[in-house]
Amino acid sequence: MFITEEDYKVVIGEAALRVVSQTDTTNRQNAEAEAIEEISGYLRPKFDCAAIFAAEGENRNKQIVMYTCDIALYHMVSSNSARMGAETRKERYDQAIKWLEKVQAGTVTPDLPLAEDEDGQQIGQKLHWGSAKRLKNIW
Repeated sequence: MFITEEDYKVVIGEAALRVVSQTDTTNRQNAEAEAIEEISGYLRPKFDCAAIFAAEGENRNKQIVMYTCDIALYHMVSSNSARMGAETRKERYDQAIKWLEKVQAGTVTPDLPLAEDEDGQQIGQKLHWGSAKRLKNIW
C-alpha cells in the first residue's frame, strides 16, 4: 500500500499505533483506504490520484504521506471505544483538511502529478480571463 508502518513513526509512537489500530492490520488498512479516498476527493479534480497513491518510497509526496497517516489515525481513533488521544488526532485531522481545502481552492500548489485526459492534455487548470481596465478618455 501507499502507507508503510515506518510512515506512522513521524506522527505516533509504535506502541500507541498498536493500541489505536487494535493490533489488527485489517483495521489499519481499512483506515488507510478511507483516508486515501477522502484525500482523493479533494485532489481528484486537478491531480492524478492514481499516480499519487501508486508512488512508492522516496517518490511519494511527504506531505501527502503525513496527512494520509493523520487522517487514517483519526479514523482508527474514532472507531476505538477508549478514544485514546482523540484531541490530538482531531487537531491533526482538522489541519490536514484545511490544507486539502487550500489545495482544492488553488491557494496551495503541492508538487503532485496533474490529471490528464485521453489526449495527454492537462485538465483541471484554472482559466484566467478578463480585460483591460476601462478607459474614460474624453476628447
